[in-house]
Amino acid sequence: MLSIAVCDDEILECSRITGKIKSILEEQGTPYEIRQFHSGKELLQAAEQFDILFLDIIMQDLDGMKTAELFRKKAFDGLLVFISSSRDYVFDAYDAEPFWYLVKPVEGRKLRKVLERAVQKLKKQPREFLVVNSDRQKKKLFLSDICYFEIRGRMIYAHQADEIFHFYEQIGLLEQQLQGKGFFRCHKSYLVNLGWVKGYSRQEIILDHGEKIMLAKRRYEAFCGKMLEYMKKSGGIL
Repeated sequence: MLSIAVCDDEILECSRITGKIKSILEEQGTPYEIRQFHSGKELLQAAEQFDILFLDIIMQDLDGMKTAELFRKKAFDGLLVFISSSRDYVFDAYDAEPFWYLVKPVEGRKLRKVLERAVQKLKKQPREFLVVNSDRQKKKLFLSDICYFEIRGRMIYAHQADEIFHFYEQIGLLEQQLQGKGFFRCHKSYLVNLGWVKGYSRQEIILDHGEKIMLAKRRYEAFCGKMLEYMKKSGGIL
């Protein structure tokens, strides 16, 4: 399922662009989720990741250039499509590594072309994800962005480098879903992403961003084995 965000501080324009995107994707038979944001600040507060971001450049308070810079720092590696009423920002926009630059009013033909190329590009480099339910909405969590999952009561907390997202699920069922996807149950309360492991001892695991989580003594040997398998598979050297 394609996850898309449209950010424009002009509410009617944001709605129009969103409507055009929906129409094209439904015509193509491409399943999608789409969210609208009316400021850069609102977008930066979003917990989920997106495959494609359509971002207006000329916005009040936080413009599209600065928003893109900050959103990239949040580990956004999806496709960025800038939208502007002016061509003056084309060259400046390259710093944010955009996939495309559209000029308002956005033509349906050009938008169709961008979406077709974006879908083709994403198919060539698929990212594994989970679709979870939170606050009566379905949200997409890319596995590569998750440092570890933590269980507290009936709630699962997905820890990313700079934010935490929570949803209802049983840790045992989640563990089954993640089999073969680079995660290991290192403790009754934690499922760690082996790709984020920087080091470990018999008591704890150190992650790339410096955070430490517990490693159960009885799971230490199994963890070492899984870590070795992962390193060999990903080309690492122990």
